[in-house]
Amino acid sequence: MAKNVAEFRPVRVGVIGLGRFGRLHSLTASCLSEMELVGVVARRQASLDALRTELPSVPGWTDLERALDESEAEAWIVACSTEDHVCVTETLLRAGKTVLLEKPVADTLEDAERLAPLVHDDSSNLMIGHILLFNSEFRGLRDEVARRGGLSYIDCARHRPASIVHDFPGENPLYATMVHDLYCLQVLMNCAEPVRFSAQYHRTASGAIDVASAQLQWSCGTLANCVSSYTTPVGMPPRGFDRMEIFATDWAARIVPNPRPFEVWDDRARWPMPLEIRTAPSGPTGMMAEEQRTFSRVVRGLQGVPAGATYRDAMQVQRWLDKLDAAARS
Repeated sequence: MAKNVAEFRPVRVGVIGLGRFGRLHSLTASCLSEMELVGVVARRQASLDALRTELPSVPGWTDLERALDESEAEAWIVACSTEDHVCVTETLLRAGKTVLLEKPVADTLEDAERLAPLVHDDSSNLMIGHILLFNSEFRGLRDEVARRGGLSYIDCARHRPASIVHDFPGENPLYATMVHDLYCLQVLMNCAEPVRFSAQYHRTASGAIDVASAQLQWSCGTLANCVSSYTTPVGMPPRGFDRMEIFATDWAARIVPNPRPFEVWDDRARWPMPLEIRTAPSGPTGMMAEEQRTFSRVVRGLQGVPAGATYRDAMQVQRWLDKLDAAARS
């Protein structure tokens, strides 16, 4: 671990998946001094062509095996669809690559467990991508909790546009949005296992789940309440809003990381920077950039995978999701 930072060699990295997050990962990695983006992989040639207008010099493939043979990537960021996470990550790990895998690991606990034989005991070859662990407000909150302690109650709210119900049929806010708060709770509670789980769903007239509410309790007495929904109207910020409040023995705190405190008004209110992610060529900043910088240090052996981002951590949260889903459906 006592390596000279001055000798740091940029990590040759590739990105798999060019949806919204894959594109952001690609743009971020292309501008970080800690990384060299040497390739991208997409399911469709049209996705590669679209990215080429922004990153003309980065080669692309629609075949993962060819990309492994022809690229010089030593590490890969997996940001493809969740249903492909396990098979893609298996291929990369068997090839000896280090992987940053966007959460969740898989759609089911059973599928996620398939990776276990390939993951190192310290998870040094597989880091789970959970950008909120690198959000500046949450990192500040985590430091306060570590210093002050005494947590009694944690309240998490994560609301997204009502249009998601129609635009992405079947997407459950428990798995798509509340999972972020569960990872944050895991870190704040030092990965302790809750002793009680309860949850409820609200459904639209057509039967779609648009609200998920969950409650967790730990043996120390700490309670947590989480609610995630697809309910915000068009007049609110385009990615809804997030809020986390904590109450302790003699102190309390609140963070509101989304939308960022940057607003513009013309014919209506606008939030140009809903999340702490900026990919400007002049220098990416925010939680995705910090996540990738951390991953590059993990690849180079300069640090271990941080708490909340190991494979073991991901499996714990995956089990929480299964328990909450079962409780909400019972």
